[in-house]
Amino acid sequence: MSDRLFQSIAEQITDLIRDGEFAPGSRLPGERELAERFGVSRVTIREAEIALQAVGVIRIKTGSGVYVSDTALADAARLPNVSAFEVTEARALFESEAAALAAPIMSDGDLAKLDNLLAVMAEETDPESERASAADREFHLTIAAASGNRAIIHVIGELWRLRNELPEVRTTHEAVCQKDSSTRHAEHLRVVDALRAHDPKAARLAMRQHFHRLQQAMLDVTEERDLTELKRKSAESRERFLMSVRI
Repeated sequence: MSDRLFQSIAEQITDLIRDGEFAPGSRLPGERELAERFGVSRVTIREAEIALQAVGVIRIKTGSGVYVSDTALADAARLPNVSAFEVTEARALFESEAAALAAPIMSDGDLAKLDNLLAVMAEETDPESERASAADREFHLTIAAASGNRAIIHVIGELWRLRNELPEVRTTHEAVCQKDSSTRHAEHLRVVDALRAHDPKAARLAMRQHFHRLQQAMLDVTEERDLTELKRKSAESRERFLMSVRI
């Protein structure tokens, strides 16, 4: 649990850096202030800062303090040019295994959190509202964190960055989510049921089926979008032809 806690704090600090609250080169608040802000111990803050220094987000200067790296934002903004299909394929691989790893050790607290997140997603009429999207992301990251594997947690976090920050990927997901919110909710329920049963194979399968269905829905949406674009271009071409006939 303590491993997941400091990882969560490290992610929250990184988000604050990305949002501009802590600028590159600036000094972070002291351990005591951060501990009070996040409601954790100073030891947890220290562990989070060590993790952030390891990936180059901050620099710890003995006797001086903790500083945001000058290149932190530039490095954070450097994302690969990948498609929605590639992101979803990678998520299927990593998140299915994360679910399998999490299943035997899933705590009652994590299960209660997943139940609450499912309730939030079910309440929202717009599946792509800010509240619903945040709950969906937290749902998947909670399962990743429960796996206890920091490398997997990091990779899944980065895949969610690709899903949310690359315009083409985000647009494709939005189109899919508008059409299949009820199906997605049922799939999430099956994942939680498998985790509650502490069944690794069932958890892996439920998560894999969720992503396989998502990939199929993406194929349908992109095909529909391509057909719409083809019709638009055809109509424009027809209009130009008719204009030339009238001259």
